[in-house]
Amino acid sequence: MRKKIKSGKIILLTVGIILTVNAVVMFFTSNFNMGLLFALLLGLSFVLYGAFLDKAREKLPAWLRTAYFAAVSALLVFVMFLVSYGLSDNVSGREDAIIVLGSGIRGELLTQGLKNRLDTAAECYKENRDLIIVVSGGQGPQEDITEALAMERYLLGQGIPLENIIKEEEATSTYENFVNSKAILDRIFGEEYETAFVSNEYHIYRASSLARIAGFDTVTHTHSSTMWYTLVPSTLRETLAVVKLWVFKN
Repeated sequence: MRKKIKSGKIILLTVGIILTVNAVVMFFTSNFNMGLLFALLLGLSFVLYGAFLDKAREKLPAWLRTAYFAAVSALLVFVMFLVSYGLSDNVSGREDAIIVLGSGIRGELLTQGLKNRLDTAAECYKENRDLIIVVSGGQGPQEDITEALAMERYLLGQGIPLENIIKEEEATSTYENFVNSKAILDRIFGEEYETAFVSNEYHIYRASSLARIAGFDTVTHTHSSTMWYTLVPSTLRETLAVVKLWVFKN
């Protein structure tokens, strides 16, 4: 029994320290969001549970301990679902336009995650030179310019012609990304056109749902990869956002 408790303490402390340190580092290297706070709290809960595992087994009722680990297990399973769902691309290569969903910048600098989304869109353009790339994102806290402008600059640097890029600079959420982008595409193409979007794999499930709510009858998707060090706070933030979507439908 003591060996099991010791092993449990080591696992909890190790995981907790990794999560906590990762969250703290990202507090200073990325824009603040609820995912970072969620990751920090989760990491600290692991550290505290591991540090006081002996007392927790004595003081906490069995149902509370079971509920804690059941909640953590359910969270892990749901995150795995989000990532697995997003890895299944369904773009055809015949789309008229692809929407790149913004994900925040620092000052005027793109995050690596946003660069990955743009690189994916650029690859799609190379396969279809008529493709219109809609870069969608307004200006938020800690941002000196709109996300759309920063994305346009990056694509131009990648050799994408200006006439194939359209900026949507007002959106402040994924839902607005789609609503505003659809209004632009409706003016350009009319009623008949095919659209895709690109985002990180963990975001594809919610983004697909929001695209339908925003009025897209059919929209395909392709994913970009998430940097390992952003995966935990990003997926935790996304979990909260999916719950909000289920409750409020936006």
